[in-house]
Amino acid sequence: MHDLTGFQRDLLYVVYGLEEPNGLEVKEELEEYYESEIHHGRLYPNLDTLVEKGLVEKGQLDERTNYYTVTRRGRRELRARREWENDSLRANDRIDLPRNEADG
Repeated sequence: MHDLTGFQRDLLYVVYGLEEPNGLEVKEELEEYYESEIHHGRLYPNLDTLVEKGLVEKGQLDERTNYYTVTRRGRRELRARREWENDSLRANDRIDLPRNEADG
């Protein structure tokens, strides 16, 4: 997972959070999160990269529509990432940093 771009990680999270989404559903979810349009030329090559890395599996709904699902390896990678994030945040909580005015 360390070799993924931020966009690819976001894709992985979106595919995991939706039940066998097609590309359009993934695109719409990302556009809502990013608050901007995601072009097909960015979306599908990055989905293909996740498939090539064994993190996502691509299936076919019909002749024109594919669906995506996170593989066992992908779920394992997501869990490891979540643990790393949680550990990092807990470590930061133990450090007594001066409060920034913006923090309130």
